Amino acid sequence: MIVSPCIAQRIPGNRLRKALVAGVALFGLMSAGQLWAFNLDDVAAKAKDLAGQKYEAPKSNLPAVFRDMKFADYQKIRFIQEKAEWAKDKTPFKLSFYHQGMHFDTPVKINQVTATTVEEIKYDPSRFEFGDVPHDPKTVENLGYAGFRVLYPINKAGKQDEIMTLLGASYFRVVGKGHVYGLSARGLAIDTALPSGEEFPRFREFWVEKPKPTDKHLVIYALLDSPRSTGAYKLILRPGSDTLVDVKSKVFLRDHVSRLGVAPLTSMYLFGSNQPSKVLNYRPALHDSEGLSIHAGNGEWLWRPLNNPKHLAVSSFSVENPRGFGLLQRQREFSHYEDLDDNYQKRPSAWIEPRGDWGKGTVDLVEIPTADETNDNIVAFWSPEKLPEPGKPVEFEYRLRWTIDESQLHAPELGWVKQTMRSTGDVKQSNLIREADGSVAFLVDFEGPALAALPEDTALRSQVSVGDNAEVVENNLRYNPEIKGWRLTLRLKVKDPSKSTEMRAALVRDVPVEPAKPAKEGKQEKAAGKHAKAEKAVKAEQPAADAAPTNGAPATTEKVMTETWSYQLPADE
Repeated sequence: MIVSPCIAQRIPGNRLRKALVAGVALFGLMSAGQLWAFNLDDVAAKAKDLAGQKYEAPKSNLPAVFRDMKFADYQKIRFIQEKAEWAKDKTPFKLSFYHQGMHFDTPVKINQVTATTVEEIKYDPSRFEFGDVPHDPKTVENLGYAGFRVLYPINKAGKQDEIMTLLGASYFRVVGKGHVYGLSARGLAIDTALPSGEEFPRFREFWVEKPKPTDKHLVIYALLDSPRSTGAYKLILRPGSDTLVDVKSKVFLRDHVSRLGVAPLTSMYLFGSNQPSKVLNYRPALHDSEGLSIHAGNGEWLWRPLNNPKHLAVSSFSVENPRGFGLLQRQREFSHYEDLDDNYQKRPSAWIEPRGDWGKGTVDLVEIPTADETNDNIVAFWSPEKLPEPGKPVEFEYRLRWTIDESQLHAPELGWVKQTMRSTGDVKQSNLIREADGSVAFLVDFEGPALAALPEDTALRSQVSVGDNAEVVENNLRYNPEIKGWRLTLRLKVKDPSKSTEMRAALVRDVPVEPAKPAKEGKQEKAAGKHAKAEKAVKAEQPAADAAPTNGAPATTEKVMTETWSYQLPADE
Protein backbone atom coordinates (compact mmCIF):
# COMPACT_ATOMS: atom_id res chain seq x y z
CA MET A 1 0.00 0.00 0.00
CA ILE A 2 1.28 3.49 -0.88
CA VAL A 3 0.42 6.02 1.80
CA SER A 4 0.29 9.73 1.02
CA PRO A 5 2.71 11.64 3.33
CA CYS A 6 0.11 14.25 4.15
CA ILE A 7 -2.29 11.75 5.74
CA ALA A 8 0.14 9.11 7.03
CA GLN A 9 -0.45 7.90 10.57
CA ARG A 10 2.34 7.77 13.12
CA ILE A 11 3.50 4.17 13.65
CA PRO A 12 5.45 3.13 16.76
CA GLY A 13 9.14 2.34 16.10
CA ASN A 14 9.01 -1.39 16.93
CA ARG A 15 5.94 -1.92 14.72
CA LEU A 16 7.63 -0.02 11.88
CA ARG A 17 10.77 -2.16 12.12
CA LYS A 18 8.71 -5.39 12.06
CA ALA A 19 6.76 -4.14 9.05
CA LEU A 20 9.96 -3.28 7.17
CA VAL A 21 11.56 -6.66 7.93
CA ALA A 22 8.42 -8.50 6.81
CA GLY A 23 8.25 -6.43 3.63
CA VAL A 24 11.89 -7.09 2.76
CA ALA A 25 11.43 -10.82 3.39
CA LEU A 26 8.33 -10.91 1.19
CA PHE A 27 10.11 -8.98 -1.55
CA GLY A 28 13.02 -11.43 -1.36
CA LEU A 29 10.71 -14.43 -1.71
CA MET A 30 8.89 -12.87 -4.65
CA SER A 31 11.96 -11.58 -6.46
CA ALA A 32 14.74 -14.12 -5.84
CA GLY A 33 14.38 -15.48 -9.37
CA GLN A 34 14.48 -12.02 -10.93
CA LEU A 35 17.36 -10.71 -8.78
CA TRP A 36 19.67 -13.72 -9.24
CA ALA A 37 20.47 -15.02 -12.68
CA PHE A 38 23.65 -16.62 -13.97
CA ASN A 39 24.69 -15.03 -17.27
CA LEU A 40 27.56 -14.40 -19.67
CA ASP A 41 28.96 -11.62 -17.48
CA ASP A 42 29.68 -14.17 -14.75
CA VAL A 43 31.71 -16.29 -17.15
CA ALA A 44 33.40 -13.20 -18.63
CA ALA A 45 34.52 -12.17 -15.14
CA LYS A 46 36.13 -15.58 -14.70
CA ALA A 47 37.79 -15.31 -18.13
CA LYS A 48 39.15 -11.84 -17.36
CA ASP A 49 40.51 -13.00 -14.02
CA LEU A 50 42.05 -16.06 -15.66
CA ALA A 51 43.69 -13.92 -18.36
CA GLY A 52 45.60 -12.06 -15.65
CA GLN A 53 47.07 -15.29 -14.32
CA LYS A 54 49.81 -17.53 -15.65
CA TYR A 55 48.45 -20.34 -17.78
CA GLU A 56 48.30 -23.74 -16.15
CA ALA A 57 48.06 -26.71 -18.49
CA PRO A 58 45.32 -29.20 -17.60
CA LYS A 59 46.52 -32.24 -15.71
CA SER A 60 45.47 -35.72 -16.72
CA ASN A 61 44.29 -38.14 -14.05
CA LEU A 62 43.59 -40.94 -16.51
CA PRO A 63 44.90 -44.49 -15.93
CA ALA A 64 47.11 -45.84 -18.73
CA VAL A 65 44.57 -48.49 -19.73
CA PHE A 66 42.20 -45.69 -20.80
CA ARG A 67 44.80 -43.29 -22.17
CA ASP A 68 46.42 -45.91 -24.43
CA MET A 69 43.22 -47.52 -25.73
CA LYS A 70 42.27 -47.69 -29.40
CA PHE A 71 39.12 -46.10 -30.78
CA ALA A 72 37.33 -49.46 -30.99
CA ASP A 73 37.93 -50.02 -27.27
CA TYR A 74 36.87 -46.47 -26.42
CA GLN A 75 33.57 -47.13 -28.17
CA LYS A 76 32.95 -50.03 -25.80
CA ILE A 77 32.52 -47.58 -22.91
CA ARG A 78 28.79 -46.98 -23.17
CA PHE A 79 26.79 -44.34 -21.34
CA ILE A 80 23.59 -45.74 -19.79
CA GLN A 81 20.81 -43.60 -21.28
CA GLU A 82 18.48 -44.22 -18.36
CA LYS A 83 20.98 -42.35 -16.19
CA ALA A 84 21.05 -39.21 -18.32
CA GLU A 85 20.82 -35.87 -16.53
CA TRP A 86 17.15 -34.81 -16.25
CA ALA A 87 16.08 -38.32 -17.34
CA LYS A 88 13.18 -38.25 -14.86
CA ASP A 89 12.26 -34.61 -15.49
CA LYS A 90 9.71 -33.45 -18.04
CA THR A 91 12.12 -31.25 -19.95
CA PRO A 92 12.56 -32.38 -23.61
CA PHE A 93 16.34 -31.95 -23.31
CA LYS A 94 18.60 -34.50 -21.60
CA LEU A 95 22.36 -34.66 -21.08
CA SER A 96 24.58 -37.71 -21.41
CA PHE A 97 28.32 -37.74 -20.82
CA TYR A 98 31.58 -38.87 -22.39
CA HIS A 99 34.03 -40.92 -20.40
CA GLN A 100 37.70 -40.08 -20.63
CA GLY A 101 39.79 -42.21 -22.97
CA MET A 102 42.42 -42.05 -25.75
CA HIS A 103 43.47 -38.41 -26.26
CA PHE A 104 40.39 -37.20 -24.37
CA ASP A 105 42.45 -37.50 -21.21
CA THR A 106 41.62 -34.39 -19.17
CA PRO A 107 38.38 -33.77 -17.27
CA VAL A 108 36.08 -30.81 -17.83
CA LYS A 109 33.85 -29.38 -15.13
CA ILE A 110 30.13 -29.39 -15.98
CA ASN A 111 27.61 -27.41 -13.93
CA GLN A 112 23.83 -27.22 -13.83
CA VAL A 113 22.24 -23.77 -13.54
CA THR A 114 18.76 -23.38 -12.04
CA ALA A 115 16.75 -20.31 -11.08
CA THR A 116 18.51 -20.13 -7.71
CA THR A 117 21.67 -22.25 -7.79
CA VAL A 118 24.73 -23.43 -9.66
CA GLU A 119 25.69 -27.01 -8.87
CA GLU A 120 28.39 -29.22 -10.34
CA ILE A 121 27.20 -32.36 -12.10
CA LYS A 122 29.49 -34.82 -10.36
CA TYR A 123 31.22 -37.61 -12.23
CA ASP A 124 29.64 -40.98 -11.51
CA PRO A 125 31.22 -44.17 -12.96
CA SER A 126 27.97 -46.07 -12.41
CA ARG A 127 26.53 -44.13 -15.36
CA PHE A 128 28.77 -46.16 -17.70
CA GLU A 129 29.11 -49.73 -18.88
CA PHE A 130 32.78 -50.56 -19.50
CA GLY A 131 32.24 -53.77 -21.46
CA ASP A 132 35.37 -55.92 -21.52
CA VAL A 133 37.76 -53.00 -20.91
CA PRO A 134 40.08 -54.28 -18.14
CA HIS A 135 40.36 -51.76 -15.30
CA ASP A 136 40.40 -51.41 -11.54
CA PRO A 137 37.05 -49.87 -10.47
CA LYS A 138 38.85 -47.88 -7.78
CA THR A 139 40.88 -46.02 -10.42
CA VAL A 140 37.76 -44.50 -12.00
CA GLU A 141 36.03 -43.27 -8.86
CA ASN A 142 36.98 -39.59 -9.30
CA LEU A 143 38.01 -39.19 -12.92
CA GLY A 144 35.61 -36.55 -14.26
CA TYR A 145 33.82 -36.34 -17.59
CA ALA A 146 35.57 -35.69 -20.91
CA GLY A 147 32.55 -33.87 -22.38
CA PHE A 148 28.83 -34.22 -22.92
CA ARG A 149 26.02 -34.72 -25.43
CA VAL A 150 22.65 -33.00 -25.72
CA LEU A 151 19.66 -35.27 -26.41
CA TYR A 152 16.33 -34.11 -27.85
CA PRO A 153 13.37 -35.78 -29.67
CA ILE A 154 14.22 -34.13 -32.97
CA ASN A 155 13.25 -36.96 -35.33
CA LYS A 156 10.45 -38.73 -33.49
CA ALA A 157 8.33 -37.78 -30.47
CA GLY A 158 9.43 -39.63 -27.36
CA LYS A 159 12.76 -40.77 -28.87
CA GLN A 160 15.85 -39.01 -27.57
CA ASP A 161 18.43 -38.43 -30.30
CA GLU A 162 21.80 -36.72 -30.08
CA ILE A 163 21.68 -33.21 -31.50
CA MET A 164 24.90 -31.75 -30.11
CA THR A 165 28.19 -33.11 -28.84
CA LEU A 166 30.94 -31.17 -27.04
CA LEU A 167 34.17 -33.16 -26.78
CA GLY A 168 37.82 -32.16 -27.06
CA ALA A 169 39.45 -28.70 -27.11
CA SER A 170 36.65 -26.24 -28.04
CA TYR A 171 35.02 -28.50 -30.63
CA PHE A 172 31.30 -29.05 -30.93
CA ARG A 173 29.15 -30.76 -33.56
CA VAL A 174 25.44 -30.25 -34.21
CA VAL A 175 22.75 -31.88 -36.34
CA GLY A 176 19.21 -31.03 -37.38
CA LYS A 177 16.27 -33.27 -38.22
CA GLY A 178 17.35 -36.16 -40.43
CA HIS A 179 21.05 -35.23 -40.32
CA VAL A 180 24.05 -37.32 -39.30
CA TYR A 181 27.17 -35.85 -37.71
CA GLY A 182 29.67 -34.30 -40.12
CA LEU A 183 31.81 -31.20 -39.77
CA SER A 184 32.63 -29.46 -36.47
CA ALA A 185 32.67 -25.93 -35.12
CA ARG A 186 35.13 -24.53 -32.58
CA GLY A 187 35.17 -21.73 -30.08
CA LEU A 188 38.45 -20.17 -31.27
CA ALA A 189 41.47 -20.93 -33.47
CA ILE A 190 44.93 -19.45 -32.90
CA ASP A 191 47.82 -19.36 -35.40
CA THR A 192 46.30 -22.00 -37.67
CA ALA A 193 48.66 -23.19 -40.43
CA LEU A 194 51.56 -21.02 -39.26
CA PRO A 195 55.12 -22.41 -38.98
CA SER A 196 55.08 -21.63 -35.26
CA GLY A 197 52.35 -24.23 -34.78
CA GLU A 198 48.66 -24.00 -33.94
CA GLU A 199 47.34 -23.42 -30.44
CA PHE A 200 44.10 -25.20 -29.54
CA PRO A 201 42.11 -23.40 -26.81
CA ARG A 202 39.88 -25.70 -24.78
CA PHE A 203 36.58 -25.33 -22.98
CA ARG A 204 37.58 -26.15 -19.41
CA GLU A 205 34.22 -25.56 -17.72
CA PHE A 206 30.56 -25.55 -18.76
CA TRP A 207 27.34 -24.25 -17.23
CA VAL A 208 24.08 -25.65 -18.63
CA GLU A 209 20.76 -24.01 -17.78
CA LYS A 210 18.15 -26.56 -16.77
CA PRO A 211 15.33 -26.00 -19.28
CA LYS A 212 11.65 -25.74 -18.43
CA PRO A 213 9.26 -28.43 -19.75
CA THR A 214 8.04 -26.06 -22.48
CA ASP A 215 11.46 -24.72 -23.53
CA LYS A 216 12.45 -25.25 -27.16
CA HIS A 217 16.03 -24.09 -26.64
CA LEU A 218 18.96 -24.91 -24.37
CA VAL A 219 21.48 -22.39 -23.00
CA ILE A 220 25.10 -23.43 -22.50
CA TYR A 221 27.91 -21.26 -21.14
CA ALA A 222 31.58 -22.18 -21.56
CA LEU A 223 34.91 -20.93 -20.20
CA LEU A 224 37.77 -21.05 -22.72
CA ASP A 225 41.44 -21.31 -21.76
CA SER A 226 44.79 -21.68 -23.54
CA PRO A 227 48.39 -20.43 -23.18
CA ARG A 228 47.55 -17.14 -24.94
CA SER A 229 43.78 -16.74 -24.57
CA THR A 230 40.77 -17.00 -22.34
CA GLY A 231 37.14 -16.49 -23.27
CA ALA A 232 33.51 -16.56 -22.22
CA TYR A 233 30.91 -18.13 -24.51
CA LYS A 234 27.14 -18.33 -24.54
CA LEU A 235 25.60 -20.91 -26.87
CA ILE A 236 21.83 -21.02 -27.38
CA LEU A 237 20.89 -24.30 -29.05
CA ARG A 238 17.64 -24.27 -31.08
CA PRO A 239 16.86 -27.71 -32.58
CA GLY A 240 14.76 -28.10 -35.73
CA SER A 241 14.92 -29.01 -39.42
CA ASP A 242 17.79 -26.55 -39.36
CA THR A 243 19.39 -26.53 -35.94
CA LEU A 244 20.64 -23.11 -34.90
CA VAL A 245 23.32 -22.15 -32.39
CA ASP A 246 23.42 -18.48 -31.41
CA VAL A 247 26.91 -17.63 -30.17
CA LYS A 248 28.08 -14.71 -28.07
CA SER A 249 31.73 -14.57 -27.10
CA LYS A 250 34.08 -12.32 -25.18
CA VAL A 251 37.75 -13.18 -25.66
CA PHE A 252 40.81 -11.96 -23.73
CA LEU A 253 44.37 -12.50 -24.97
CA ARG A 254 47.14 -13.24 -22.50
CA ASP A 255 49.76 -12.55 -25.16
CA HIS A 256 50.05 -11.50 -28.78
CA VAL A 257 48.91 -13.88 -31.51
CA SER A 258 49.72 -13.79 -35.22
CA ARG A 259 46.39 -15.09 -36.52
CA LEU A 260 43.07 -15.15 -34.67
CA GLY A 261 40.42 -17.49 -36.06
CA VAL A 262 36.86 -16.42 -35.19
CA ALA A 263 33.91 -18.79 -35.73
CA PRO A 264 36.18 -21.58 -36.98
CA LEU A 265 34.79 -24.59 -38.83
CA THR A 266 36.64 -27.88 -39.27
CA SER A 267 35.79 -30.47 -41.91
CA MET A 268 37.12 -33.26 -44.13
CA TYR A 269 37.66 -33.50 -47.87
CA LEU A 270 39.35 -36.59 -49.29
CA PHE A 271 38.23 -36.60 -52.93
CA GLY A 272 35.33 -35.57 -55.15
CA SER A 273 34.31 -34.66 -58.68
CA ASN A 274 36.73 -31.72 -58.90
CA GLN A 275 39.59 -33.88 -57.58
CA PRO A 276 38.87 -37.57 -58.30
CA SER A 277 40.47 -40.33 -56.24
CA LYS A 278 43.89 -41.47 -57.46
CA VAL A 279 43.05 -44.95 -56.14
CA LEU A 280 40.20 -46.94 -57.65
CA ASN A 281 37.20 -46.46 -55.33
CA TYR A 282 33.53 -47.29 -55.77
CA ARG A 283 32.63 -44.01 -54.08
CA PRO A 284 32.52 -41.07 -56.54
CA ALA A 285 33.15 -38.67 -53.64
CA LEU A 286 34.15 -38.81 -49.99
CA HIS A 287 33.86 -35.58 -48.00
CA ASP A 288 32.02 -33.89 -45.12
CA SER A 289 32.05 -30.59 -47.04
CA GLU A 290 32.74 -29.80 -50.69
CA GLY A 291 33.22 -26.04 -50.78
CA LEU A 292 33.59 -22.72 -49.00
CA SER A 293 30.80 -20.20 -49.61
CA ILE A 294 31.25 -16.49 -48.82
CA HIS A 295 28.66 -13.71 -48.88
CA ALA A 296 30.73 -10.52 -48.80
CA GLY A 297 29.67 -7.22 -47.29
CA ASN A 298 29.38 -5.68 -50.77
CA GLY A 299 26.84 -8.34 -51.77
CA GLU A 300 29.17 -10.56 -53.83
CA TRP A 301 28.82 -14.33 -53.51
CA LEU A 302 31.84 -16.59 -53.94
CA TRP A 303 32.16 -20.39 -54.14
CA ARG A 304 35.49 -22.14 -53.57
CA PRO A 305 35.53 -25.92 -54.21
CA LEU A 306 37.71 -27.78 -51.71
CA ASN A 307 40.86 -29.80 -52.41
CA ASN A 308 42.99 -32.42 -50.72
CA PRO A 309 46.34 -30.93 -51.80
CA LYS A 310 49.77 -32.54 -51.77
CA HIS A 311 51.10 -29.53 -49.86
CA LEU A 312 49.57 -27.28 -47.21
CA ALA A 313 47.45 -24.61 -48.92
CA VAL A 314 46.12 -21.40 -47.35
CA SER A 315 43.73 -19.07 -49.21
CA SER A 316 42.61 -15.70 -47.82
CA PHE A 317 39.64 -13.73 -49.13
CA SER A 318 39.50 -10.07 -48.12
CA VAL A 319 36.03 -9.16 -46.88
CA GLU A 320 34.70 -6.17 -44.98
CA ASN A 321 31.71 -6.82 -42.72
CA PRO A 322 30.92 -10.31 -44.03
CA ARG A 323 27.24 -11.20 -44.28
CA GLY A 324 27.94 -14.91 -44.09
CA PHE A 325 30.36 -17.74 -44.80
CA GLY A 326 30.44 -21.47 -44.32
CA LEU A 327 31.52 -24.92 -45.42
CA LEU A 328 28.75 -26.48 -47.48
CA GLN A 329 27.79 -29.96 -48.66
CA ARG A 330 25.73 -29.11 -51.75
CA GLN A 331 25.42 -32.58 -53.25
CA ARG A 332 22.44 -34.31 -51.59
CA GLU A 333 21.96 -37.30 -53.92
CA PHE A 334 23.02 -40.70 -52.56
CA SER A 335 24.47 -41.50 -56.00
CA HIS A 336 27.10 -38.82 -55.48
CA TYR A 337 28.63 -40.84 -52.60
CA GLU A 338 27.29 -44.45 -52.76
CA ASP A 339 28.21 -45.04 -49.11
CA LEU A 340 25.59 -46.97 -47.13
CA ASP A 341 27.56 -46.75 -43.88
CA ASP A 342 28.65 -43.13 -43.62
CA ASN A 343 25.78 -41.36 -45.42
CA TYR A 344 27.71 -38.31 -46.57
CA GLN A 345 24.58 -37.01 -48.32
CA LYS A 346 23.02 -36.49 -44.86
CA ARG A 347 25.92 -34.57 -43.35
CA PRO A 348 25.01 -30.93 -42.73
CA SER A 349 26.47 -27.71 -44.00
CA ALA A 350 27.44 -25.09 -41.42
CA TRP A 351 26.73 -21.43 -42.20
CA ILE A 352 27.97 -18.50 -40.11
CA GLU A 353 25.72 -15.41 -39.99
CA PRO A 354 27.61 -12.54 -38.27
CA ARG A 355 25.67 -10.19 -36.03
CA GLY A 356 26.73 -6.55 -36.28
CA ASP A 357 29.72 -5.21 -38.21
CA TRP A 358 32.90 -7.25 -37.97
CA GLY A 359 34.99 -4.70 -39.84
CA LYS A 360 37.88 -5.51 -42.17
CA GLY A 361 39.46 -8.91 -42.30
CA THR A 362 39.70 -12.12 -44.26
CA VAL A 363 37.87 -15.40 -44.55
CA ASP A 364 40.70 -17.91 -44.46
CA LEU A 365 40.61 -21.42 -45.89
CA VAL A 366 43.22 -23.97 -44.84
CA GLU A 367 43.56 -27.23 -46.81
CA ILE A 368 45.83 -29.92 -45.33
CA PRO A 369 47.01 -33.08 -47.11
CA THR A 370 45.43 -36.30 -45.79
CA ALA A 371 45.65 -39.93 -46.85
CA ASP A 372 42.30 -41.01 -45.40
CA GLU A 373 38.96 -39.75 -44.12
CA THR A 374 39.83 -40.04 -40.41
CA ASN A 375 41.66 -36.71 -40.43
CA ASP A 376 39.90 -33.37 -40.48
CA ASN A 377 41.96 -31.53 -43.09
CA ILE A 378 39.82 -28.47 -43.84
CA VAL A 379 39.58 -25.33 -41.67
CA ALA A 380 37.73 -22.07 -42.38
CA PHE A 381 37.39 -19.01 -40.15
CA TRP A 382 37.16 -15.23 -40.01
CA SER A 383 40.43 -13.43 -39.22
CA PRO A 384 40.11 -9.76 -38.17
CA GLU A 385 42.58 -7.33 -39.75
CA LYS A 386 43.15 -5.59 -36.43
CA LEU A 387 44.13 -8.01 -33.69
CA PRO A 388 43.09 -7.23 -30.10
CA GLU A 389 45.69 -6.14 -27.60
CA PRO A 390 46.43 -8.50 -24.71
CA GLY A 391 44.13 -7.87 -21.77
CA LYS A 392 41.53 -5.98 -23.82
CA PRO A 393 38.31 -7.89 -24.53
CA VAL A 394 37.03 -8.46 -28.04
CA GLU A 395 33.43 -9.54 -28.62
CA PHE A 396 31.86 -11.47 -31.48
CA GLU A 397 28.28 -12.53 -32.01
CA TYR A 398 26.96 -14.80 -34.74
CA ARG A 399 24.43 -17.48 -35.62
CA LEU A 400 25.55 -20.95 -36.70
CA ARG A 401 23.07 -22.69 -38.98
CA TRP A 402 23.35 -26.47 -39.52
CA THR A 403 21.32 -27.39 -42.60
CA ILE A 404 20.90 -29.84 -45.47
CA ASP A 405 18.79 -27.32 -47.43
CA GLU A 406 21.53 -25.14 -48.92
CA SER A 407 19.21 -23.48 -51.45
CA GLN A 408 17.75 -21.31 -48.68
CA LEU A 409 21.20 -19.81 -48.08
CA HIS A 410 21.65 -18.63 -51.65
CA ALA A 411 20.55 -15.31 -53.10
CA PRO A 412 17.42 -16.08 -55.19
CA GLU A 413 18.44 -13.60 -57.88
CA LEU A 414 21.73 -15.42 -58.53
CA GLY A 415 22.58 -18.86 -59.83
CA TRP A 416 25.04 -21.00 -57.93
CA VAL A 417 27.50 -23.78 -58.70
CA LYS A 418 25.90 -27.22 -58.55
CA GLN A 419 29.11 -29.11 -59.22
CA THR A 420 32.68 -28.79 -60.47
CA MET A 421 34.17 -31.65 -62.49
CA ARG A 422 37.81 -32.06 -63.47
CA SER A 423 39.00 -34.11 -66.42
CA THR A 424 41.94 -34.63 -68.72
CA GLY A 425 41.65 -32.06 -71.49
CA ASP A 426 41.14 -33.43 -74.98
CA VAL A 427 40.20 -32.46 -78.52
CA LYS A 428 37.90 -34.43 -80.84
CA GLN A 429 39.78 -35.44 -84.00
CA SER A 430 38.38 -35.69 -87.52
CA ASN A 431 37.82 -39.40 -86.93
CA LEU A 432 35.70 -38.49 -83.86
CA ILE A 433 38.27 -39.96 -81.47
CA ARG A 434 39.17 -37.71 -78.55
CA GLU A 435 42.86 -37.09 -78.06
CA ALA A 436 44.48 -35.59 -74.95
CA ASP A 437 46.20 -32.30 -75.71
CA GLY A 438 48.08 -31.70 -72.46
CA SER A 439 45.40 -29.47 -70.98
CA VAL A 440 43.22 -29.90 -67.90
CA ALA A 441 39.47 -29.43 -68.26
CA PHE A 442 36.94 -28.08 -65.77
CA LEU A 443 33.19 -28.41 -66.25
CA VAL A 444 31.17 -26.14 -63.97
CA ASP A 445 27.38 -26.48 -63.77
CA PHE A 446 25.42 -23.39 -62.69
CA GLU A 447 21.80 -23.75 -61.53
CA GLY A 448 19.09 -21.98 -59.52
CA PRO A 449 15.65 -20.38 -59.97
CA ALA A 450 17.09 -17.25 -61.58
CA LEU A 451 18.67 -19.35 -64.34
CA ALA A 452 15.76 -21.78 -64.68
CA ALA A 453 13.46 -18.82 -65.43
CA LEU A 454 15.52 -17.84 -68.50
CA PRO A 455 14.83 -19.18 -72.01
CA GLU A 456 17.53 -21.61 -73.10
CA ASP A 457 18.59 -19.29 -75.93
CA THR A 458 19.32 -16.43 -73.50
CA ALA A 459 22.57 -14.70 -74.44
CA LEU A 460 24.57 -15.53 -71.34
CA ARG A 461 28.34 -15.33 -71.47
CA SER A 462 31.16 -16.26 -69.13
CA GLN A 463 33.61 -13.91 -67.50
CA VAL A 464 36.79 -15.86 -66.86
CA SER A 465 40.09 -14.85 -65.31
CA VAL A 466 43.11 -17.10 -64.84
CA GLY A 467 46.39 -16.52 -63.03
CA ASP A 468 49.76 -16.17 -64.77
CA ASN A 469 50.49 -19.88 -64.42
CA ALA A 470 47.97 -21.01 -67.03
CA GLU A 471 46.61 -20.26 -70.48
CA VAL A 472 42.94 -20.68 -71.42
CA VAL A 473 42.61 -22.78 -74.58
CA GLU A 474 38.83 -23.27 -74.44
CA ASN A 475 36.01 -21.25 -72.89
CA ASN A 476 32.65 -22.72 -73.86
CA LEU A 477 29.22 -22.04 -72.32
CA ARG A 478 26.11 -24.02 -73.21
CA TYR A 479 22.63 -24.62 -71.85
CA ASN A 480 22.25 -27.72 -69.67
CA PRO A 481 18.64 -28.96 -69.93
CA GLU A 482 19.19 -31.61 -67.23
CA ILE A 483 19.39 -28.94 -64.53
CA LYS A 484 17.75 -26.02 -66.38
CA GLY A 485 21.01 -24.18 -66.01
CA TRP A 486 24.27 -23.66 -67.88
CA ARG A 487 27.50 -25.62 -68.15
CA LEU A 488 30.82 -23.83 -68.49
CA THR A 489 33.71 -25.82 -69.96
CA LEU A 490 37.22 -24.46 -69.45
CA ARG A 491 40.40 -26.03 -70.74
CA LEU A 492 43.69 -24.72 -69.41
CA LYS A 493 47.32 -25.42 -70.14
CA VAL A 494 49.36 -25.11 -66.95
CA LYS A 495 52.82 -23.60 -67.41
CA ASP A 496 54.50 -24.84 -64.21
CA PRO A 497 52.80 -27.85 -62.56
CA SER A 498 54.88 -27.37 -59.40
CA LYS A 499 52.89 -24.19 -58.71
CA SER A 500 49.20 -23.79 -57.91
CA THR A 501 46.91 -22.10 -60.43
CA GLU A 502 44.09 -19.69 -59.57
CA MET A 503 40.99 -19.21 -61.73
CA ARG A 504 37.62 -17.47 -61.48
CA ALA A 505 34.43 -17.47 -63.50
CA ALA A 506 30.92 -16.03 -63.39
CA LEU A 507 28.03 -15.80 -65.84
CA VAL A 508 26.73 -12.42 -67.01
CA ARG A 509 24.25 -11.01 -69.52
CA ASP A 510 23.50 -7.61 -71.05
CA VAL A 511 20.26 -5.96 -69.93
CA PRO A 512 18.74 -2.61 -70.98
CA VAL A 513 19.70 0.40 -68.92
CA GLU A 514 16.75 1.72 -66.97
CA PRO A 515 16.03 5.37 -67.82
CA ALA A 516 16.95 7.82 -65.10
CA LYS A 517 14.08 9.08 -63.02
CA PRO A 518 13.30 12.78 -63.66
CA ALA A 519 14.57 15.09 -60.97
CA LYS A 520 12.31 17.48 -59.12
CA GLU A 521 11.70 20.78 -60.90
CA GLY A 522 13.88 22.91 -58.64
CA LYS A 523 16.77 20.47 -58.74
CA GLN A 524 16.33 20.10 -62.51
CA GLU A 525 16.73 23.84 -63.14
CA LYS A 526 19.77 24.01 -60.85
CA ALA A 527 21.38 21.02 -62.56
CA ALA A 528 20.66 22.51 -66.01
CA GLY A 529 22.41 25.73 -65.03
CA LYS A 530 25.49 23.88 -63.81
CA HIS A 531 25.52 21.77 -66.96
CA ALA A 532 25.36 24.86 -69.21
CA LYS A 533 28.32 26.47 -67.40
CA ALA A 534 30.36 23.29 -67.59
CA GLU A 535 29.57 22.85 -71.28
CA LYS A 536 30.65 26.43 -72.02
CA ALA A 537 33.95 25.89 -70.19
CA VAL A 538 34.67 22.69 -72.10
CA LYS A 539 33.98 24.35 -75.45
CA ALA A 540 36.38 27.14 -74.57
CA GLU A 541 39.21 24.70 -73.72
CA GLN A 542 38.76 22.05 -76.45
CA PRO A 543 38.55 22.23 -80.25
CA ALA A 544 35.33 21.28 -81.93
CA ALA A 545 34.84 17.52 -82.48
CA ASP A 546 32.71 15.54 -84.88
CA ALA A 547 29.40 14.34 -83.51
CA ALA A 548 29.45 10.75 -82.19
CA PRO A 549 27.58 8.39 -84.51
CA THR A 550 24.41 6.77 -83.21
CA ASN A 551 22.72 3.63 -84.45
CA GLY A 552 19.59 3.80 -82.32
CA ALA A 553 20.52 0.69 -80.31
CA PRO A 554 19.33 0.86 -76.69
CA ALA A 555 21.99 1.27 -74.05
CA THR A 556 22.76 -1.86 -72.06
CA THR A 557 24.56 -2.72 -68.87
CA GLU A 558 26.14 -5.93 -67.68
CA LYS A 559 24.26 -7.93 -65.06
CA VAL A 560 25.92 -10.63 -63.00
CA MET A 561 23.74 -13.76 -63.03
CA THR A 562 25.67 -16.14 -60.77
CA GLU A 563 27.97 -16.38 -57.82
CA THR A 564 31.69 -16.31 -58.59
CA TRP A 565 33.33 -19.70 -59.01
CA SER A 566 36.85 -19.47 -57.58
CA TYR A 567 39.10 -22.50 -57.84
CA GLN A 568 42.71 -23.28 -57.07
CA LEU A 569 44.28 -26.14 -58.99
CA PRO A 570 46.76 -27.52 -56.44
CA ALA A 571 50.46 -27.75 -57.16
CA ASP A 572 51.90 -31.01 -58.52
CA GLU A 573 48.67 -32.24 -60.06
